[in-house]
Amino acid sequence: MRGLKNNNPGNIRISGTKYVGEVQPSQDRAFKQFSEMRYGYRAMFVLLYTYQKKHKCNTIRDIISRYAPASENNTAGYISRVSRQAGIGAEAPLSTTNMQAMVPIVAAMSAVENGVAAVMQDVDAGWDLFQEYLNSK
Repeated sequence: MRGLKNNNPGNIRISGTKYVGEVQPSQDRAFKQFSEMRYGYRAMFVLLYTYQKKHKCNTIRDIISRYAPASENNTAGYISRVSRQAGIGAEAPLSTTNMQAMVPIVAAMSAVENGVAAVMQDVDAGWDLFQEYLNSK
């Protein structure tokens, strides 16, 4: 629920990367805060896009293994749940710019992170903001 309080449905940790809509300084010592939930979802889409471009994370298994490492999480369970909920095999190749794949994946990740289903209107709004980001590149 901490992620929901912070408008950070992916529980993205504080780092040197600054995202549109990020509240600075964060009032949470460990996790970023966003002004609105849609900006938190936008940050998730941007982060996963970066994972694919910089780190060659091309499957759900690749993405979650980096996002939620086994040193801190039940990574195998996380991968299984996201794969099942998104309806995409853990080893299936994917593009982080494919809406039909990424919206369900990010919604499933949010559910794992927060223990409640994502509000799809917020996920979709985050996707729209992510498209603006891609179009500006």
